Amino acid sequence: MPLGDDRVVSRFHDDFDQLDPEVWLPHYLPHWSSRAESAAAWDVAGSALVLSIPSEHPLWCPDTHAQPLRVSGVQSGCFSGPVGSTVGQQPFVQGQTVREEQPFWTGWAPHRGLIEVRARLELSHRSMASAWLVGLEDEPERCGEICVFEVFGDTVGDDGAAVGQGIHAFRDPGLTEAFDAPHHVLDVAEWHTYAVDWRDDRTVFLVDGVVTSIVHQSPTYPMQMILAVFDFPDRAVPDEPAHEPRLLVDRVVGH
Repeated sequence: MPLGDDRVVSRFHDDFDQLDPEVWLPHYLPHWSSRAESAAAWDVAGSALVLSIPSEHPLWCPDTHAQPLRVSGVQSGCFSGPVGSTVGQQPFVQGQTVREEQPFWTGWAPHRGLIEVRARLELSHRSMASAWLVGLEDEPERCGEICVFEVFGDTVGDDGAAVGQGIHAFRDPGLTEAFDAPHHVLDVAEWHTYAVDWRDDRTVFLVDGVVTSIVHQSPTYPMQMILAVFDFPDRAVPDEPAHEPRLLVDRVVGH
């Protein structure tokens, strides 16, 4: 059943004194693998959510994801069709089929408004962290994405980093691709507030309250949020020191 307006809740504030199981599912797209195989490595420390990838963390979807990938993520919604169907959020190969059915569930599904994520990132050249909003795909075309931020560790330097923000259309016929990752003079290891002002006719992206870009389109349906840190093992360098990438989130606010 499509998500109706009576289920939309945009006003939201989470300071992460705990990981609220009524809001966040500590798994990453479990329908393509399983909840057991997609479990996040997470903690709550100093009133911040800490997502990490320790050395023993398993690969995600190792037999279907072309590039070896490890991920720890939480998401505020979940949905798939039955096992064997192609109904599921964010497929990464053509004709991908569900391996573990996920019931329709939303902890928070904003629909427009100002959404802020205060975070800091501890990355290496082989890791990435991101926060994004994505359609629940309760109807197939409700699949677009608003990327609040995306930072690859190999872009991080003494003079800043490339911060990706924008819209990914995917299979939504009402959207067009509008994503960019310009260089920003900031230390992503320090706390910064990444935000999107999601309006009827445009999507405004901000970092620390400063507008970074304006896209003159916006998704027309509720979306769930995903927070995640990624590691790409095939980018490892021989004899490099061990590093555990982390995404720390101090708060998520919707208003």
